[in-house]
Amino acid sequence: MSFILPKGGPYLMAHSVGCLPAGAQDALARAVLDPWAQGDPWPHWLMAIEDFRSALANLLGGAPDDYCPQPNLSAGLFSLLSGLPHTKKRGAVLVSAHAFPSLLYVIQQLHDSGLTLKILPPNADPGDPQLWADAMSDEVCAVVMMHVHSNTGVVTPVADVAAIAQQRGVFSIVDIAQSAGILDVDLPGMGVDAAIGSCVKWLCGGPGAGFLWVRPNAIHALTPPNIGWFSHEAPFAFQSGFRYAPDARRFWGGTPSVAPYALAKEGLRLISDIGVATIRAHNRGLIARLNVSFDPDRSGGTLCLRLGDGAVQRLKNKDVKFDQRDGLSRLSFHIWNTDQDADLVAAALERFS
Repeated sequence: MSFILPKGGPYLMAHSVGCLPAGAQDALARAVLDPWAQGDPWPHWLMAIEDFRSALANLLGGAPDDYCPQPNLSAGLFSLLSGLPHTKKRGAVLVSAHAFPSLLYVIQQLHDSGLTLKILPPNADPGDPQLWADAMSDEVCAVVMMHVHSNTGVVTPVADVAAIAQQRGVFSIVDIAQSAGILDVDLPGMGVDAAIGSCVKWLCGGPGAGFLWVRPNAIHALTPPNIGWFSHEAPFAFQSGFRYAPDARRFWGGTPSVAPYALAKEGLRLISDIGVATIRAHNRGLIARLNVSFDPDRSGGTLCLRLGDGAVQRLKNKDVKFDQRDGLSRLSFHIWNTDQDADLVAAALERFS
């Protein structure tokens, strides 16, 4: 098995934390701990981060220089929005009411810089591009989309919304935390201006390995204020005057963490080797064994089911690893799950009673 699975019943929590790759501990030692013990580790550490950027580009499209490591999604969104040109009359950021709350917090906190939050109505279907178009009025300067909504599993038609945004001069950002590793993601092909993501979920990369991606011809329009010497065009020249790096490194900041990215590289390698298409087909096949309502064209990899107390308790009695949010039970089948796992869940559900 390529992953180390938790003990007990089926692990269906890829939407939260992916399983540990079997080679992760050795990869961390080779990239971080061994060079540290041997002295002069920085050349090795920086190469580990470059390997991380290259692995992202290999899986998600674009070039390594288009990616910048970030500690998490919120930091990536702050870096992008805080450096985005806007005016008093055009400073609204449009998001779905079902967006991950942390992203809403970031936008709200940028109020003093002139940005305001505009939310699609809670009953609006984020899978309908016309609703995004109707809300993308003249005061909107940016739109932030969840590729897959974590609470519902609904997929946003990112390319359609991005095309509308481009026509109206609106900067488009997509959050791929719940789609990377389970759905096909080609960031340049989506037509968005930027993306934020995390490796902790379907990419099985552990916490702390976030990232942002920026379309090359959009980079120079962004001037993030949260900078450091690794944001400089020549960080090791140690010059007193600051000049932004010409690529996505301008969003980097000060001295970076290394271990999260060296660790995440092993997950990225493993997911690439297995193939996202293979993982998605396996996910769909296991979901089909449950005989539940599921639209594969409008959904990510997570089942979000409103279950009765009886079904929830039966899942817990079988030691199924899942979670609950807003009255919905979330279950995600990844490549490590088996037909037997799906059949056990199917028996526990028994018409959701």
